[in-house]
Amino acid sequence: MTEGKHGRPIALTIAGSDSSGGAGIQADLKTFSALGVYGATVITAITAQNTQGVQGVLTLPPDIIAAQMSSVASDLAVRAVKTGMLGDRATVETVADGFHQFGGAPLVADPVMVATSGDVLLAPDAIDAVRTRLFPIATIVTPNLREAARLLDAPVAVTEAEMEAQGRALLALGAKAVLMKGGHGEGPEAIDLLVRREGSERFSAPRVATRNTHGTGCTLAAAIAARLAEGDDLAAAVGAAKAYVWKAIEAGRTLGVGKGDGPVDHLHALRKSETRS
Repeated sequence: MTEGKHGRPIALTIAGSDSSGGAGIQADLKTFSALGVYGATVITAITAQNTQGVQGVLTLPPDIIAAQMSSVASDLAVRAVKTGMLGDRATVETVADGFHQFGGAPLVADPVMVATSGDVLLAPDAIDAVRTRLFPIATIVTPNLREAARLLDAPVAVTEAEMEAQGRALLALGAKAVLMKGGHGEGPEAIDLLVRREGSERFSAPRVATRNTHGTGCTLAAAIAARLAEGDDLAAAVGAAKAYVWKAIEAGRTLGVGKGDGPVDHLHALRKSETRS
């Protein structure tokens, strides 16, 4: 395990801010902390957002996004990078152009397009930039079923065979691996497929009956990045991340935040520790 200057691995999230704290930068930092990794941030956009929807978005100028990346890269020993909401084509290109500064750190690219509420978070003209600029530098891309379909201009996958086929089609865009997330699918299990050139691996967990799933995609990608920063190989990182997110969803059923689709409980392990003490 490679560590930062003060002994703790560092992960960086490049994403948007969620004012309600359940997704985006806030979810990523909570996840990093819960998994014992120091979190740094590059903020790409500010959203006025709560559990009921997105009320406003301000995308930051490319030069300040680039400056944040340079500031972090020049000082912190970043061991993994995660991208989330990038918003528009200029932001995607800025992030892709600046990524080389992190010296080969693994990149977990979450192609955030639509919020849990249904609000659009990626401009249509940015989708091609995600395909052509972000995918080729990514260690792993983590689309949900709807995002995968949009990236491929295809119907939403229903069966595991369709999930794998779409994962392989996305793999052809240049990423080292694709995690097809089945959390929005049907059935008693939430099934994810890790698709790599050498084969596929299936990860499943019982589906939790809850509407409190705000931020699950951000959280899973951040957890993968945290485990990669700790030195896990890719399959181990995905397995540990899925287990963490499942526990966060389960604990989030009773978290009681907001009037809409509430967040998961990122700090569930800490709350259990407080209860025991």
